[in-house]
Amino acid sequence: MMSSVYALIADAAVAAPAVTAAPADNPAGQGWIMFPVIGVMFYFLLIRPQQRQRKEQEKRMAALQKGDQVVTTAGIYGLVHHIKERTVILKVAEGTLIEFDKNAVSNVIKKDSAATESK
Repeated sequence: MMSSVYALIADAAVAAPAVTAAPADNPAGQGWIMFPVIGVMFYFLLIRPQQRQRKEQEKRMAALQKGDQVVTTAGIYGLVHHIKERTVILKVAEGTLIEFDKNAVSNVIKKDSAATESK
């Protein structure tokens, strides 16, 4: 009886077609799609805003005029006394002039707003 059961199982295994897994989508192929998507995300979230910020800073430095009130990256407030090619001389107190690199000026406060704030 046992041998006939083994024989039936063996016949069924030989007669049944081999079951193979259906070819799944290639996960490695999906990775190639993600690289450009991540690159585009980096561009719009990181690179483009930094470029825009740098251009705005360059415009501010080009429009810098004598008498403008500015704030440096160190947090020092001063009035523009003299502008050179690469540096700016700021008057921070009566009789105190400090020379800064133009890139050290982080914010320009217009003359009109400085006058209204002091009132």
